[in-house]
Amino acid sequence: MPPRRRALDRLPNLLSWSRLVFAAGFVAAGATETRVGLIGAAAVTDFLDGWLARRVHATSRLGVWLDPFADRVFVLTVVGTFLFTGALTTTEYFIFIMRDLATAVGFLVARCIPWLRPVEFKARPLGKVVTVLQLATLVAVLILPDAVPLLLAGVATASVLSIADYTLALWRARAT
Repeated sequence: MPPRRRALDRLPNLLSWSRLVFAAGFVAAGATETRVGLIGAAAVTDFLDGWLARRVHATSRLGVWLDPFADRVFVLTVVGTFLFTGALTTTEYFIFIMRDLATAVGFLVARCIPWLRPVEFKARPLGKVVTVLQLATLVAVLILPDAVPLLLAGVATASVLSIADYTLALWRARAT
């Protein structure tokens, strides 16, 4: 395989790994502009890693695991930072992580039940909507706090719908 192709195959995973660095940078950063930039960079890399992997056929087993892991680490780090600094309440924190907790529990349950073990977990459109709303809300916490309650209502609604969608998809997939 030519060196250029090998580098291109690694780029999606490098973009995913970058979100872990952005999460650490968010905690260390004090300036609002820097934090907004890190959220923006995380959003861009989240889009680019999947798009690029599909576009150049550079998907990998590591990437399938790494992309959602990096997404969750970034969001949970930022939300945890906001909780710790008082920018979010405990209730708002749990609204943010509701979908992530439910999908983590669902994944563990599916791995414990023999007839669900073969079901492959994949990103779903409603899950992507939740992620976009989460990122928009994180930016709003920093620059438009008055919009946070409305955006959190959107995160909560999309999260409930996403949990139902993932559950239904899992149930349907077990029969095939």
